This record gives sequence, structure tokens and C-alpha cells, in this order.
Amino acid sequence: MHERIRKAAFLDRDGVINVDAGYVWRIEDFEFVPGTLDACRDLVRRGWLLVVATNQSGIGRGLYTTRDFHALTDWMRARFEEAGAPLAGVYHCPHHPTDAEGELRIRCECRKPRPGMLFAAARELSLDLARSVMFGDKCDDLEAATAAQIGQRVLLAKDGLAPLLRDCAPGLATARFASLREAVASRQLAPILGEAIDA
Repeated sequence: MHERIRKAAFLDRDGVINVDAGYVWRIEDFEFVPGTLDACRDLVRRGWLLVVATNQSGIGRGLYTTRDFHALTDWMRARFEEAGAPLAGVYHCPHHPTDAEGELRIRCECRKPRPGMLFAAARELSLDLARSVMFGDKCDDLEAATAAQIGQRVLLAKDGLAPLLRDCAPGLATARFASLREAVASRQLAPILGEAIDA
């Protein structure tokens, strides 16, 4: 049992953590968005748990396997650990309602914009969703966060590239930045993200 309810910084993967080259599942194709690991270390020092929530319909489409996904995830988690930014959880959805194969072709509750992955993380990690924040580069990320009643929803530019080329429905994003690095370093989010609690 966890001793207290905690706050999480939810991160989409492709386009936020790594460059979205389309169905990334091999280590050699995984490229971190510049500044992401440093920003995540900053968040951990400010008392945030890091949780990844990622749609991975490439599994359902037969482009790669669950084993492939977990192999890459293990490698990615090791890079976060080395950077002083351990991931508290990584949640993925392998489904797609129309383009997946077999039993993975379903309209599930976990694929964003539905909030299933966020609710699962909240249950398993004892998270206070109202005090948590979502960082995503797609409106689906923010819609899932809204459905889960996550308090702060930050829209980032895909792959950390300025300018921000997309926007979402009014009120969906509570803040907008080019990259996770820019968001975490901003004065705008400082009252929300807090101060570093260790050096």
C-alpha cells in the first residue's frame, strides 16, 4: 500500500518523449526529444511521479509485438533511470477500433481519448488525478486527461518543434509550449510544478 495519495506528471510517448517517426518499436529508431530527460529529472526533483500513457496500435495492426514493445520500454526505462528520472509506470493500449487484427480490434476503454490508462495508473499508484498534469502533443491526450479530471493539461508541439502547429477545442489545454523542456522551465507553470525538493 502507498502511504499517501500522490501527484503524477503523465507523459505521452511518441512526439513528447521521443521523436514520432511512426510506429517506433526498435531501439535504433528511438530518438529522445532534446531536453526531455533533463526536464523529467527536474519534475522528479519537484516531487512528481512520472507516468507514461501511450497508444500503441502498431501492436494491434501486427506491425510489432507486445514483446517488442516491452523490450523497447525496458531500454527506455533504463535511460530514464540513468538520468535520475525513474518512471513510476508505463501504460500502453494495443487496440484499435477498426484497423487492428483479431481480438485487438475493439472499441476499448484504454485507447486515448478514453481515460482507461489514466484510471489504471491512479488505482495502481495511488494518484490524485485532480493534482496531476498531462503533457501531450495530441488533442486525444488532453481529452483523456479531461475525462479523468486531471487538473492541468499541457499541449506540446510534436517532437518539441516550435511553433505549435495544432490547437484543440477551447479550454482543453490549460497551457501550450513547444516542448516538455520549455514547459518545465517556464515561469507560467512554476506555481503548479513547484520548486525542486532536492539538489
